[in-house]
Order: sequence, then C-alpha cells, then structure tokens
Amino acid sequence: MNLQVIQDVHGKNTGVFIPLEDWALIKTNYPDVDSLERDIPKWQKQLLDKRLDAIAKNPNSIKSIGGLFSELDIDI
Repeated sequence: MNLQVIQDVHGKNTGVFIPLEDWALIKTNYPDVDSLERDIPKWQKQLLDKRLDAIAKNPNSIKSIGGLFSELDIDI
C-alpha cells in the first residue's frame, strides 16, 4: 500500500491519501468501511476520557499485552 501523509502549512499531519486501487482492496476486505460512523457515541468518549485520566494519574498501571498473555499462559 502506497499511502501519502498530508500535512498542513505547519508540518502537522492532517490526513492520509490512499490511492484508489488500494481503497478498492480495502473495500473488498472490509465491505462496510463506507458505512462506519465517523464519531463514536458520547458514552464511549466519556469512558475513554475516564480511562485516560486514570492512566495519567497512574502511568505505571498499564501492562503490556505480552504480560497479559503470559499470565493467561497463551503463546503469541
């Protein structure tokens, strides 16, 4: 896939250009991609904000997914 990152005049990434051929492939693999909503529901935003606040207060509370798999005895 040959993506191009689009930047504003300040060099901040603002978007991605996906060539039509690659977009067609994405739509083949994910047929409902066009119907996905752009915004998540308000309750999900509130939940994410709450979790991000908890992480900000205690950054050491985050564990790696590998650690979880080890605790569950799952080979990755």
